[in-house]
Amino acid sequence: MYKVFGHYIPRALLVLGLCESLILFISVYIGASFALGSGSRGTGLQHPLIDASLFIAVMLIAMSAMGLYRRDLRDRFLTISFRVFLSFLMGLTVLFAFYLIYPQSILNSNVIFIGVVCSFLGILCSRILWSTVNNPYVRKVIVVGAGEKAQMLEGLRRKSDLYGVEILGYINTQNDDNQCVIGTGRVVGNLNCDGFNLADYLLRNNIDEIVIAMDERRANLPVNDLLEVRMRGIQVIEVNTFMERQLGKIYLSSLKPSSFIFSDGFKKNSFKRVNKRLLDIVSSLLILILTLPMWLLTALAIFVESGGRGSIFYKQTRMGENNREFDVLKFRSMREDAEKDGVARWASANDTRVTRVGSFIRKTRIDELPQLFNVLKGDMSFVGPRPERPTFVKELEDSIPFYSLRQHIKPGITGWAQICYPYGASINDAKEKLQYDLYYLKHHSIFLDMLILIQTVEVILFQKGSR
Repeated sequence: MYKVFGHYIPRALLVLGLCESLILFISVYIGASFALGSGSRGTGLQHPLIDASLFIAVMLIAMSAMGLYRRDLRDRFLTISFRVFLSFLMGLTVLFAFYLIYPQSILNSNVIFIGVVCSFLGILCSRILWSTVNNPYVRKVIVVGAGEKAQMLEGLRRKSDLYGVEILGYINTQNDDNQCVIGTGRVVGNLNCDGFNLADYLLRNNIDEIVIAMDERRANLPVNDLLEVRMRGIQVIEVNTFMERQLGKIYLSSLKPSSFIFSDGFKKNSFKRVNKRLLDIVSSLLILILTLPMWLLTALAIFVESGGRGSIFYKQTRMGENNREFDVLKFRSMREDAEKDGVARWASANDTRVTRVGSFIRKTRIDELPQLFNVLKGDMSFVGPRPERPTFVKELEDSIPFYSLRQHIKPGITGWAQICYPYGASINDAKEKLQYDLYYLKHHSIFLDMLILIQTVEVILFQKGSR
């Protein structure tokens, strides 16, 4: 995998993106050639590279928004074809909007139409090829350790969890085989066996990466062998780093304060803050303008359903950055007396407190739109951990280690946990989501924020994790 601005991206997906960018470029060229051959006045290619780059960028963003570059995408080809169709429909709409606004500077309608048809067929062919060809960038992995820590890796079963790697086996580091929790069929050697040499085994089997997952390192870590193979180009990483890279979250089970203190992440500086604030303001104003008709229709629907008696908006106290409380603003989606007893409750599946209009706006995330004012005010960011109620925060801090760390960044309307994990309504769910929030806290950047914003489109469109 490659690290792009701190975020892990599989090499195979980068190659796929480059190949499909080439398909899009060739499609623009074909469209321009047909337009010239047919005698069309002005192909719109006054600046070929700029125009082609615009076409490629719009279509790649649309495809990313439909989840076509997610490592855990396991849909059948028919569903993937539908995603490709939706992404091209979205891209075509954006391109025609550009053309209507400023037709002299970008691709004209003939080039766009022909380019989209050609690229659509080309992308479908690339996806067929992608689904039939084995990933050529699979790294052979050996795990040093066969105890409790190594058991975390053995528990990885989903294809997306092991994307780009193949765990060939485990090296036992204990004298007593009874201390090995990995099945004997997966243990390929023992450091304490007289006839076993770790460096020779790794080099002989062309191992690409070693994961250190030893329960006890003192006097057990084979330093000389690891130094030898490291100088031969074999990557050596710790189990926590491996899990973080593969899953996009930071496992809580083996974390210590030193894991944060000596980490190369969790960086804050004024430049990053200014850029994030600019992104918040621009994104909020743009979405506010584009969704203004939706605001009016939603307000009218809530007003009619409540017979003109209920409130349109709903305020609720939430915990923000550095434990500062603020009032979050939403469209009201529950009955006025949803918490008449004063007891805070998580929303549940098929919650009887949710109104008919509320059910729709919660599934489509329309109820979140008023939070744009919280973002403009500075209480929230567009991207960040979801803000929780003070009552829940206190409960979760007492139950989950390191939960308080998520309060060191502004909460957001959407976030890494929201696109990676479904709606959480329990302490266990909060623990799972915290692992994604910690990953975001460690690696957050403008690049990751943009990636989350793009992938949020898929979450809204396919109604993932809504209640």
